[in-house]
Amino acid sequence: MESIKKSIGLCATKTINQNKAMKKLKMLMVTSALSGLMLSSCAIKPLAYEPGIMSEFEGVTQVNENLLSSEKIQLDGWFGPEDILFDRLGNLYSGVHNADFIDGRILKIDSSGKVEEFYNSGSWVSGLHFNKAGNLLALSHRQGLISISPQKEVTVLASSDENGNPFLIPNGLDIADDGMVYFSNTSEESAYTIKYGRKVIMEMRPLGGLYRYNPETKKVKTLIEGTYFGNGVVVSKNQDYLLMAETTKYRVLKYWLVGEKAGEVETFIDNLPGFPNGISIREDGSYWLGFSTKRSEALDKIHPKIGMKKFVYALPEFMQPKAERFGMVMNISMTGEIIETLFDTQGLILSEAGAVKEFNGYLYIGGDVIPYIGKYKLPTTDKP
Repeated sequence: MESIKKSIGLCATKTINQNKAMKKLKMLMVTSALSGLMLSSCAIKPLAYEPGIMSEFEGVTQVNENLLSSEKIQLDGWFGPEDILFDRLGNLYSGVHNADFIDGRILKIDSSGKVEEFYNSGSWVSGLHFNKAGNLLALSHRQGLISISPQKEVTVLASSDENGNPFLIPNGLDIADDGMVYFSNTSEESAYTIKYGRKVIMEMRPLGGLYRYNPETKKVKTLIEGTYFGNGVVVSKNQDYLLMAETTKYRVLKYWLVGEKAGEVETFIDNLPGFPNGISIREDGSYWLGFSTKRSEALDKIHPKIGMKKFVYALPEFMQPKAERFGMVMNISMTGEIIETLFDTQGLILSEAGAVKEFNGYLYIGGDVIPYIGKYKLPTTDKP
């Protein structure tokens, strides 16, 4: 019996020691997790931001499911058709990336859907536009503003602004009738990753800018220094101003090019119901505005709270808020009024609609991570 008691005592002592060890291990794990959260929270320096009150989806923004009728144009395993362009023969061009944003191409897709590699960019390419000489101007996340000749000879036009700030996330691009090239750059601090994109959204600090490249002097001029996720760019039909989407401020800015207001910046439309991304022009001078997703009530609530934004950013990725699958495209007048809105509210076909281009009676719709291009047939209108 004595030996049994000793054995029990030894076992009890061993169990107590094991429990103490487990408690220490748990404390170490908790301490390590807290330290990780603190370090991650120190990685951002957010500013407080008070978004406007979200408006209801009603009137010209009344929800519908029109975009569900969109067809899919496949991209051979690539993602993120951020800009869409057509040549005179009807071939489609789009910059794409792989799953982790490390590699990318410019794809050329003919009317039958055949996909070929037009240019191995080695990185995501966002803005695309042909100039009058037939060269394809593009915004490469690796090279900056580049020109690709019909013979596929590549020239780097600009990789940084006049102050040496690099174009690390060049974004929207358009060319005016006089040949001037206008484009945005989301950030000069880092190349794009999902995590860095989340940081830019949370911090709400002005980065990058809006720029003009003069093909005659080969010089870049900064038009707006510091934007809030500067994105899509388009020149007006009358060539008197240009528009740029500011994604994280839910608005579109107007920059005057000529006249008494030349060089001035105004708000074209604000307090939008989603994250505006790409913008393109219609024949009548109105605009198509694409959205990455709708606004998040949770995000709007924490934007004024610096400490809460630090905490949320520091959470493990699986606990981070996810962008809702929500396709939305707006037609906006030349005076900044919403004319019509098209939706896929559950993201069944178009989980995002950040890029939008009209061509031959169809809307071609892409985005940052979607693995195909949507093709939506516009309703025909009988002209008198």
